[in-house]
Formats: sequence, structure tokens, C-alpha cells
Amino acid sequence: MGQTISISTRHGRISAWEAKPHDKPRGAIIVVQEIFGLNPHIRQVTDRFANYGYLAVAPALFDLVDRGVELAYDEAGVARGRALTESLGFGGALDGVRGAYDLLESENRVGVVGFCWGGSVAYLANARIGLPAVSYYGGRTVPLLKERPKAPLMLHFGENDPLIPPEDVAKHREALGDAAEIHVWPGAGHGFNCDQRPDFHEAVAKQALDRTLAFFQKNLR
Repeated sequence: MGQTISISTRHGRISAWEAKPHDKPRGAIIVVQEIFGLNPHIRQVTDRFANYGYLAVAPALFDLVDRGVELAYDEAGVARGRALTESLGFGGALDGVRGAYDLLESENRVGVVGFCWGGSVAYLANARIGLPAVSYYGGRTVPLLKERPKAPLMLHFGENDPLIPPEDVAKHREALGDAAEIHVWPGAGHGFNCDQRPDFHEAVAKQALDRTLAFFQKNLR
């Protein structure tokens, strides 16, 4: 279903994975990667949104610092991914998101969904670009909460996520109030949506996807 395309950003061209629905799109969704690059999981997620009727594009954000990055879910992958996010910075990540937005916005209403590090990027895409956003376990968002949402926002957290403790979830609730719809999923850890991770939770992933699809159906009309 999907294919590799090239998109333009302010700092050069990057690759992206694009998946198209069978019929006229009901909107467009930018899928923002974890720290592990544009890997099979992110391509799978992108294809899934296309199956639900959306034109979906996942920009390879790391291409601005190192091309073709696909990392494993292991200690070495985590270390390399963290180094790449530091080199790229949130500004570089948003440059890639804006490139995808520029590609899509002329014919579609555009939203963004991000996972892990990408969840925090999705938050910033909401606050700085004004895109309806869904963030899955965005572990770096607490320092960004002073930046206010400019569009509808949904946040997913796992109740047992060691990287996002309950006090951090509470900070989100306190800072955002009614500006965000926050779901904390019982029995779920970090990365519960990814079937390549030990914390994959199939039932929670399905419920969270249902909420996410309802969010985009409402906000990308």
C-alpha cells in the first residue's frame, strides 16, 4: 500500500513513507516516529491510518542529520536514537513535520499523531503550527507545557509507564485542563502501541486507536 516519497523542508529534502486510502481521503495524518527512526513499525502505523481512510505520511525526520535510520528496540538502538534526537532538536523535527504539512494541506485538513519522542513533537506541532494532535506516551512533553495548545489535543499514557510517572501525568492535567483529552490506560506501560516492544498491549492499543480515530473523524472533517 505505502511507498517512499521525497518531501521538501527548509533545510533540505527528506524521505517519507506515504500510504493512500482506496477512496477519497477523509483527511490527512502526519505520523511522527519514535526515536528508532522510520522503521517497520512506523510504516505499519502509517498504512493502518490509510486503511481507515486517511492519506498518511510519515516523514523520516532523522534524514536531516543521518539518512535511512532504522533502529532496533534494544539498548544500542535507544542510545543511537537519543543521540540523533539531540542532534536534530525539536526545531529540526518540526521542520520535517512542516514539510509534510506543506505537501498535504492544499487538498486536506491535516492532523498529526506521534509516538514516544514523536508524541512530544506532535504536541509542539499543535502548539506551534496549530495542528490537531494525538500524542502517545510523549515522555519529553513536561518541559514544553508552557507552550499552549492551538488546536484539539489528545494524549495517551500507560498507567505503568516507568518513563512517565503519575506525577508527570498530573502535570499535564494541571497545565492543560480542558484544553486536552487525556487517557491513562490501566495495565499499559511505555510503548504499548508497538508490537515490537515488550510492553505491547494489544487490547489497550486497540482501544487507544478507536479513541484516536474518533478524534480525527471529529477534527479533520
